[in-house]
Amino acid sequence: MMKLARWNPAREMLAWQRAFDRFFEDPFFSDLAVMPTWELALDVAERDDDYVVKASIPGVNPDDIEVTLENNMLTIKGEVKMDETLEEADYHLRERRYGSFSRSVRLPVAVNADAVSASYEHGVLTLTIPKADEFKPKRIAIRTNGKSSKGEIIDA
Repeated sequence: MMKLARWNPAREMLAWQRAFDRFFEDPFFSDLAVMPTWELALDVAERDDDYVVKASIPGVNPDDIEVTLENNMLTIKGEVKMDETLEEADYHLRERRYGSFSRSVRLPVAVNADAVSASYEHGVLTLTIPKADEFKPKRIAIRTNGKSSKGEIIDA
C-alpha cells in the first residue's frame, strides 16, 4: 500500500541547510570561514574639556596597535594573531576573533592632537583627547551689586 505525504517546504529547506552546513564542515573550508577583518567596538564619552575613548582589545601587544588622529578623525588599527598552538586539532568551537581590525570615528569638535594621551591596561586601550581651547566651555561671571557670582569685587 502506498502512502501519500504532504509536501512541507520547511522540511526541504532544513535538509538543504544541513547539506550546506556539512559542506562547510570540511577541513578545506575551515580556514576560509574565519573573518579576516572585524570592526572594533568603541566607547566615546565627552567631558567638558576632553573626549575619552575606550576600546577592548584583549591579547594584543600595545606595540601592534596604531592610533592616528588627523583632521578630527580618530583611527585605531591593529591585528590579533591567530593562536597556532593547536594546529593539528579538530575544533568543536572556534569563536575568538583574529585578523586585522580598524575603526575610525570623527570627533564633533576640534581637538588638540598634540596633547592626546594613551594607556593600555588589562586589554583596554584608553585615549584621552583634549578639546581645542576655543571649544572648551568658559564660565561667565555674573555681576550683582558690584560683585561677581563668586563673591569677587569687580571694578565697574
